[in-house]
Amino acid sequence: MDIEELIPPFPLPVRSLCLRCPIESLELEQVQLASVDEVSTFVVEKRLQEHLAGRWLLAKALEQWGLNPNQIEVKRTEFRAPVLSYLPGLWINTPLPSVSIGHASGWAYVALIEHEWSIGIDAELADRGIAENAFDMMARGDELNWLRENPSHAIELWTSKESVQKAMQMGMHLNPRKIEIPIGKGIKNISIEKLNIQLENWNYKGVNISVAWHDQPLRIRTPEDDLLDATQKAMQEQDWGVGCKTTRGKV
Repeated sequence: MDIEELIPPFPLPVRSLCLRCPIESLELEQVQLASVDEVSTFVVEKRLQEHLAGRWLLAKALEQWGLNPNQIEVKRTEFRAPVLSYLPGLWINTPLPSVSIGHASGWAYVALIEHEWSIGIDAELADRGIAENAFDMMARGDELNWLRENPSHAIELWTSKESVQKAMQMGMHLNPRKIEIPIGKGIKNISIEKLNIQLENWNYKGVNISVAWHDQPLRIRTPEDDLLDATQKAMQEQDWGVGCKTTRGKV
């Protein structure tokens, strides 16, 4: 499949990578980062192919990042946000990037950002409409009034909010009405849940793309983390002196 790199008009402050590829028919065996257990839960073929394309593209993004996807697995947070982790037993210390995956209108999207940051990507056809009776589900107060007066911006507002939800690794568990998107161009700053999130939007081949990012990502603990913590605690509780103690006898 052809892969396209997406270049934000304003560079992010740290290393990042955004890619997309068309969603084509894939088999499970062709996708390194797909989980048999997760794939078995998909009933609708369209959703299955979206999932497989996203994981296939993620593997390609990791290779471009300089990592070996054969050493990595994708875990889920309690809100089902994807988080990268090394396979158990590898004991590799190289930090892994944070990741976001999306699907829209026959395309899969993947965004990576360096360790200790979090990123969210969302995209929709720029000319796709949203019914006005759905506006009060995505905005409130002054933002809702503005949206009713400017319905052509509904898709940009929606992808912006979804990218923020993903960057916060909460998805729809964070009510989009609680996310207020500043009006205007350039990088936008959003304060929510004690986080300072940055956001930018751009149009690429008729698609509105939104990317949000911030520091302080969520990290899933591994068995290796637990073992290292237990070892450190044991060392602190015991006398781990180096060398041997000798007593010089009197002659």
